[in-house]
Amino acid sequence: MARVEVLKTYKLFIDGKFPRTESGRYFKAKDAVGEFIGNMCLASRKDFRNAIKAARKSQSSWQDRSAYNRGQILYRIAENIEARKKEFSDLIAKEQGLSQKEAMSQVESAIDRVIYFSGWTDKLQQVFSSVNPVASNHFNFSILEPMGVISILSDSFTSFFEFISVVSASILSGNSIVILAGENASLSALTFAEVLAHSDVPNGVVNILSGKAEELSSHFASHMDSNALILVGKHTNRAELETLATENVKRVFCWSHEEIKASKFENPYYIKALNEVKTTWHPIENISSSSSTY
Repeated sequence: MARVEVLKTYKLFIDGKFPRTESGRYFKAKDAVGEFIGNMCLASRKDFRNAIKAARKSQSSWQDRSAYNRGQILYRIAENIEARKKEFSDLIAKEQGLSQKEAMSQVESAIDRVIYFSGWTDKLQQVFSSVNPVASNHFNFSILEPMGVISILSDSFTSFFEFISVVSASILSGNSIVILAGENASLSALTFAEVLAHSDVPNGVVNILSGKAEELSSHFASHMDSNALILVGKHTNRAELETLATENVKRVFCWSHEEIKASKFENPYYIKALNEVKTTWHPIENISSSSSTY
C-alpha cells in the first residue's frame, strides 16, 4: 500500500501552547498561484480574549527581566531562525511566490533585524532616560516603562520580514503582544511560533493568531485590557478602529509596509514610541553646613 503522507496542521500560538481554535473553524491557506498549501485555524473572538489574558499575565514578569536577559532571548530567537532558514525560505517562496534567492534574502534580513533590536534592550534607558532640572529641592527623573499589552493587526500582504520586525520592536522593552498574522504569511508566522517555543521566550509574551482581519479587527481595537494598537499595512476601516481605540485611550500606530522594510525602521524612536515616560520626584534633604574657621 502507498504510504499516506502526514500533513501538518497549523494551530494558534497562545500562552506558549499550540491550541486549535475554540470555534473549530479553519480556512485554506493558498500559495501565490492559488494552490492549497495547508489548513489554518480561523481564530475567533474567544481565541483573541484568551491571548490577551495570557499576554497580560506574562507582561509584568517579562518587564521585570533584566534588559540584558531580554537581549539574550532575542538573540536566541535569531540563532534559531538561522538554524532553520532553509525551511523558512521554502515556506516564504511558496506563500509569496518569490524565488528561492529572494525568499532567503528575506529570512536573512529578518535575522539581522532581530539581532539589531536585541542590541537595544540594555541601551534604551541610557539613551532616553534623564535627570530633569527643577526649581525646588527635588531630584526629578524620567525613565521609560513598557506600555503593557499591545495588539497588532497585519493586513493580508504583510511579509515574514515585516512580521518579525514588528514582533522584535514590540517586545524588547518589556511589552507582551497579541498579533494577527497576515493571510499570505500565516504558515511562516506560525512556524516562527515553534522558534519562540524553543528560545526561552516566557509563555504569553508573544501570542500569534491566524484568521481574518475583517472579523477580528474591531475586537483588537476595542478590548479594554490592551494598551496599544499597531496597524501594519493598509486597513480600509482604519478610522473606525481608531475610534474604537479611544474607549480606553489606546495609543494607535500605523506602520506602512514601506516604512517597516526600509533601513530607517532600525531606529530607537520606534521602540521609544511603544513605551511610556514615567517621571519621579524625590525630595532632597536640606543640610545646612556651618562655616569653620581655620
